Amino acid sequence: MSFLFTIITIALTIGAVIDIVRREDSQVRFLPRFVWLIVVILLPLLGALLWFGLGREYGDAGIAIPRLRRAPRTAPSAGTTAPPAPPRDTRTTEQQIADLDREIEEWRLREEIEKRKHESGEHGEGL
Repeated sequence: MSFLFTIITIALTIGAVIDIVRREDSQVRFLPRFVWLIVVILLPLLGALLWFGLGREYGDAGIAIPRLRRAPRTAPSAGTTAPPAPPRDTRTTEQQIADLDREIEEWRLREEIEKRKHESGEHGEGL
């Protein structure tokens, strides 16, 4: 088992050293390339893991590592506001249909009342 651990450590260290040497300075993060080489050589397993986890810049074609970034805080301008969230309706479909039927009946009755008021107003003026 220790033989396998040694092989993995050597492979990671060699891979990290080759990767550091082949990278451009713009693709190295947090420390200069020379310092990363020293870290990887002095701390073989830990240095290689740190290099692949922190020091190496992955491009769009590389491994996608999710990074949490804070959105810049800006003061909301007076003219732009977010639209309100739509209300959440917890009624069942049957309840919604029944409510719509009641609402339709209510509007029909209101129109009938207005019609009767209008008709009674016309008859009252003629007398």
